[in-house]
Amino acid sequence: MELINLIILVAAILLLVSIFTSLISFRIGAPLLLIFLGVGLAAGEEGIGGIAFDNTPAAFLIGSVALAIILFDSGFDTRFSSYRAAAWPALTVATLGVVITTSLVGVAARYALGLSWLEALLVGAIVSSTDAAAVFFLLRVGGITLRDRVRSTLEIESGTNDPMSIFLTISLVELIASGGTGSPWHLALLFIWQIGGGLLFGVAGGGILILTINRIRLEPGLYPVVSISLALFIFALAATLGGSGFLAVYVAGLIAGNAKLRGGQSLRRFHTGITWLSQIVMFVMLGLLATPSRFLDLFVPAALLALVLILVARPLAIWLCLAPFRFTANETTFIAWVGLRGAVSILLAIVPTLFDLPNGQLYFNIAFLIVLMSLLVQGWTIRPLAHWLKLIVPPRIGPVDRVELELPGQADYELVAYTIREHSPVVSGHRLPRWARPSLIIRDGHVQTVHSVRQLQAGDLVYLFTAPSRVALLDRLFGETRELVEDDRQFFGDLTLKADITVGALAELYGLPLSVRNARLTLADLFRQEFRDAVEVGDRLRMGAVELIARDMEDGELLTVGLALEPATPAAGFRIPVIPRPSDLIQAIKASRSRFQFRLWQRRQRRADRIARRQLEADAKKRE
Repeated sequence: MELINLIILVAAILLLVSIFTSLISFRIGAPLLLIFLGVGLAAGEEGIGGIAFDNTPAAFLIGSVALAIILFDSGFDTRFSSYRAAAWPALTVATLGVVITTSLVGVAARYALGLSWLEALLVGAIVSSTDAAAVFFLLRVGGITLRDRVRSTLEIESGTNDPMSIFLTISLVELIASGGTGSPWHLALLFIWQIGGGLLFGVAGGGILILTINRIRLEPGLYPVVSISLALFIFALAATLGGSGFLAVYVAGLIAGNAKLRGGQSLRRFHTGITWLSQIVMFVMLGLLATPSRFLDLFVPAALLALVLILVARPLAIWLCLAPFRFTANETTFIAWVGLRGAVSILLAIVPTLFDLPNGQLYFNIAFLIVLMSLLVQGWTIRPLAHWLKLIVPPRIGPVDRVELELPGQADYELVAYTIREHSPVVSGHRLPRWARPSLIIRDGHVQTVHSVRQLQAGDLVYLFTAPSRVALLDRLFGETRELVEDDRQFFGDLTLKADITVGALAELYGLPLSVRNARLTLADLFRQEFRDAVEVGDRLRMGAVELIARDMEDGELLTVGLALEPATPAAGFRIPVIPRPSDLIQAIKASRSRFQFRLWQRRQRRADRIARRQLEADAKKRE
């Protein structure tokens, strides 16, 4: 009994320490998941805690459950609009990109560690996938506001590349265990069933989850429990029948999260909390499982493999996979750099030990070191790199809190809260429409009634009831600050135009050059034509001396366009790309060839001039 109480006490202490040390992460900009790993290492048998934990089956079980919950929440918070913006590039990176990364890291591991080809490829497969927890934390909690297509690509890739990495790892482990006698056809059929089965169970499970939550009347507190229980059921059932449980639980979360669910906001809050708990438990547990003294002998080869992964394998895979899509060189560079490795790689490194393969501990130690280096090098530099590459977009300030109301019938209302900003329109006397009048105001910590407040002031916290469709309109009334106005002007231009005006009318108004075939197109049609129906906020078109910028969109339709009267010159926004696009390389080759031909022509001209001068001098001497 005392032992059980002691275990509970230690577990609670580790959780609390992990939570409170996260404050350090936010202050110094350290990757939060690195802090959790550090807590586990410090509490382990070679740390100050002295906790001996070497139960790899239990670690794999706990880690699999935690990862399933994290992936379910990742899918639950991903909008279908993200797939419309970046499905094909993200899925290409999540499949072909994983294979390319595995191959390149495998070649490096073959020579750095002296392993056989199958064992070296196994090392590549273990570290081939980006970590969903690390990427989602950086993009959603880390305060980095990226362009939609870049953010969507990273989110979808990190949520969907685990099945491919897991398939490659388990297939290679089985091949090594069988002495390399596995049939390629068997592996191909296994892959098809894993991906197809995962999708099938995910779609069916998402539908069941929606029906269960919306049709069955339960106590409100039970709905979050039902959602997590069904998510784990979908994961386990798909995995038991040979499908990819991780893909199934992600797809189920994606389908359920994009449907209207009873108590949807409460579900999201619960999922956020249980996901944080899962991340802390998984990273701390994996830190406990590690033995730092064994890292010293492997530090140099692990560092070499980490460099190959970060600087060669991941960038080359991203460059090849995104080449057919319309990404800029800076966007490709950033996506290549946000290839954070995390708990998934360490979890997969346990699999060889479960199969009693030789070098099982080697895989774990190498993967652990690579994850540490990835979090240290990449995790600490993502925000500065995003600023340097000019990929940060102005944030859209929304409500500080939203509470979904359970009302009888078909009534659909929410209670939303806003903190009034210093330069909000309402502070300057903008009259509020009838549907946007606050129900409650908190000023200086004191509750004020609506009738006792004549004018809203900066710093007021206002609560009001509204339909969800009107929240975007409320953002414009309550959420604007001076900093946002300046960022808006720099990013979206000096003027705002409606997207339904014609190109001809705009050209006539500002004296711009005009192509006759584009004269009758609206600005929305012009953007749609240029970007092949994949328009997103921030896309730009040059039109003579001005620049048109996609500004506001709703349901994939362009509503307003920014007009930059004095756009920055290309040189002002130039950044040296780490990974140029193929089109950039072709242009550079053509330019180099042109320069070479010009220099060759110059040399020929100088040679001809020298010959002509010598001939003239010789003729002059003869005449003398």
